[in-house]
Amino acid sequence: MNADQQLQKKEIREERAIVLDFLPHGYPFEEGTMKMPIAQALGLGHLSILELIPKKEVFLQPQQEVYIGEGKREEVHHVKGRIPTDKLTSTAQAELQHAVEKVVEQQEQRFIEFFNKAQPLSMRMHQLELLPGLGKKHMWEIVEARKVRPFTSFDDLKERVKLLPNPKQVVIKRIISEIEGKEKYKVFVG
Repeated sequence: MNADQQLQKKEIREERAIVLDFLPHGYPFEEGTMKMPIAQALGLGHLSILELIPKKEVFLQPQQEVYIGEGKREEVHHVKGRIPTDKLTSTAQAELQHAVEKVVEQQEQRFIEFFNKAQPLSMRMHQLELLPGLGKKHMWEIVEARKVRPFTSFDDLKERVKLLPNPKQVVIKRIISEIEGKEKYKVFVG
């Protein structure tokens, strides 16, 4: 593995995650008697769905934020890996919406930057048009408004671009759709 590949591999790691579900006795469908506790979580950086192995005697709660980076971890022993959304428990699926909302609220500036910097994908398609409910008309209004001055918040965006669907909800919908693997282009996930 060369230096570039090592750097890329390092960049993909999550530092923090929000617990979606905690199974103190492991998956019910697992074979054997030595079932290991497991948590399903949403990574805060790349919005990836992860399986976490907690430390002994640690009980995690849904929506609890945990450190999963390279340093000393308090609650998590190790990250088992990424999992597809169809492997999520029903509790984890229900918590996913709330976790994504929490991430979008906590990292509002990150998502506002997308509106400020989104570029054309091709002669006919712009990145902004990948968001649900945004067509050419909204796209051009956003592009013109950001030329005057960059957007500072979702409220600023709503105020300056008339008849725009709720931008925070639009971002949340797009993230969930990407996590579920329904989108050809990844805008926020991964």
